[in-house]
Amino acid sequence: MLEIRFHGRGGQGAVVASKMLAVAFFKEGKGVQSFPTYGAERRGAPVAAFIRVDDKPVLYHHNIYSPTHVVVLDPSLMERVDIAQGLQKGGFIMINTKLAPSDFPELAPYQVHVVDASGIAVRHDLGSAENPIVNTAVLGAFAHASGLLALPSVLEAVREESPIKVKKNLAAAQEAYEFVK
Repeated sequence: MLEIRFHGRGGQGAVVASKMLAVAFFKEGKGVQSFPTYGAERRGAPVAAFIRVDDKPVLYHHNIYSPTHVVVLDPSLMERVDIAQGLQKGGFIMINTKLAPSDFPELAPYQVHVVDASGIAVRHDLGSAENPIVNTAVLGAFAHASGLLALPSVLEAVREESPIKVKKNLAAAQEAYEFVK
C-alpha cells in the first residue's frame, strides 16, 4: 500500500491537493482514501493531509505514521516540522522550492525532488505573490517525479476538482510536470 503525507499551510491547498491526487489514482483503477488533519483551523496554520493508494479497496481507517512519500507545499514548515518523520526507506520527498535537491543534505537518506511551484502558481495567477496556491503545480511535479501515475489522470482530476481557474490550474500542473528536478 502506498501512503502519502502532505505538509502545507491553511489556504495553500494541501487538503484539496490530497483529494485531487486521490481522484487521479482512482481514475487509474486504484483503491484510494484521502483525509486531512488540522491544528488551529486558520489561514497560515500548519496542515497535514494524507492519502492511501492500493490495487484493491482501502479498508484501513487510521492515521498514517509511516508514509511512503512526503509532499511539502511550504518549505518554511521544515524549520518547525520533521517532515521526514516516519518516512519509509526508499521514499521520496517533493518540496516546493527554488533550491536544488542538493541543498537539503539533512534529507540525504531519501530521494529529494524540487519544483518552484510558488513561481509557477504566480505565473498562472493562482493566488498572489505573497500567498500562491501551489496545489495543482505540486501534483504535476509529483506525477513526473514519482512515475506512479500518468499526467492525463492528474489533469482530469484537476479539471473535475478545481473550484476556480480550471485552465490556469491545468497549465500550472503541466508546467510543473515538465520542470521538476
